[in-house]
Amino acid sequence: MMNIPSIRPAFEGLQPAAVWSHFSALCAIPRSSKNETELVSFLRSWAEARGIDARTDAAGNLFLRKPASPGYENAPGVVLQSHLDMVCQKNEGVAHDFLRDPIVPVLRDGWIVAEETTLGADNGIGVALILAALEDEDLAHGPLEALLTVDEEAGMGGARGLGPDWLDGRLLLNLDTEDWGVLYLGCAGSIDVNVRRAGTPLPVPQGFQGVRVDLRGLRGGHSGINIHEGRGNAIKLLVRALRALEKTVSFRLARLRGGTARNGLPREAFAELLLPADAVGSLSDFLAGWQAVFREELAGVDANLELSLTPCRVDAAMSEADQKIWLASLHAAVHGVRRMSVEAPGVVETSDNLGVVDLSPEEGRCTFMVRSLVDSAITDLAEEIASLFELSGMDVTMSGRNPGWRPNPGSALLARCRSVFRDLFAEDAVTRVVHAGLECGLIGSKYPGMDMVSFGPTIHGAHAPGEKVEIASVERSWRLLQGILGDLR
Repeated sequence: MMNIPSIRPAFEGLQPAAVWSHFSALCAIPRSSKNETELVSFLRSWAEARGIDARTDAAGNLFLRKPASPGYENAPGVVLQSHLDMVCQKNEGVAHDFLRDPIVPVLRDGWIVAEETTLGADNGIGVALILAALEDEDLAHGPLEALLTVDEEAGMGGARGLGPDWLDGRLLLNLDTEDWGVLYLGCAGSIDVNVRRAGTPLPVPQGFQGVRVDLRGLRGGHSGINIHEGRGNAIKLLVRALRALEKTVSFRLARLRGGTARNGLPREAFAELLLPADAVGSLSDFLAGWQAVFREELAGVDANLELSLTPCRVDAAMSEADQKIWLASLHAAVHGVRRMSVEAPGVVETSDNLGVVDLSPEEGRCTFMVRSLVDSAITDLAEEIASLFELSGMDVTMSGRNPGWRPNPGSALLARCRSVFRDLFAEDAVTRVVHAGLECGLIGSKYPGMDMVSFGPTIHGAHAPGEKVEIASVERSWRLLQGILGDLR
């Protein structure tokens, strides 16, 4: 069992102490998607030391079980569910290794924040709430099961690999949503569209110089939750500027890279170009003009966008055909909200995110993530994107299809949660469907009839550096979890 340092300074004195202690430990243990083994081993040892049954399945998911507290032996079994992995993003130039280094949280104005990286409150706070419930000897509850999944952020591999005979409870509380005061009863499904094209490297033309163009300063964010806010997509914006440059300068593209996760709005992108020596001098003015255009268009949303230029060494160029096909296709590709929901007013029904692009002289790749509350709309938009790139002669595959979680407004569990919320906080909870992927969709497909509700504390900036969680809402989420478990008897 690995040694975890005592609670980190940012969490000292925060309540509930048990929840913050567990989250402190999670911040100390690297847990990127597909690299959760160390954390699972630590949590198994933690559970076994407390007499809590612990098992793992072939997918790597961790299952913890605790018998009912006295007087609750006949209460319905409840599954508490969260995911162990986190999105790993950092600001450009930050020396942080997500496979080795702990997250560095700080306390600021009622929030816990990671200043230069993601924090992992998505979904570490949910995990911490569950662990606190399992170790609380005074908590009233029926039979408890904890399902802590792996690989959620990179394709829901853990939930996808979940067997149909691991869970006994038929009530499930998912703790992976990010707006306190909201009870979620449905979520979008999704699919990834993956594009690839082999390239033909060519030598650097005589008399051409290498330069690097960087687009930085965007807010980024969650590709589902923030998709309707009009935040900039660094890839789309940089491609747009390069398409305009094509009309004035005969440049050659050597590399284009942007985004780090299919489910994160790209905050940064860069391109390495080869230009005739006499054209380099005017490029700074060209970029300044486009920076002004982009800032005006994104005013009030992404005010800190910057376009910068630096010299760089370039050893090979993309062919003119590859460059033309890629830039034209990426410029034409759709990104953002396709349709708002009619059944759930104010909620996005269908969207897509151009999340990652990596072009080099040898090969180019990009990935889109399509989301929708309507399964047929997922297929339609994914095939539309595929059609565009297939017309350009590229290889297109689709992967990681996740079913949505169909809302059930008549849910008995939802009614109990709303009643407890009202009793505890003297106001009504909001009920909502989220335009993001929750594992409830896959779990529900494997356990038909499972009654599910999702809630959690307020988290801002998930999937982007500067992610933060509101301290007061964590305390309220703990009280709500306690209240719901005590009410189910």
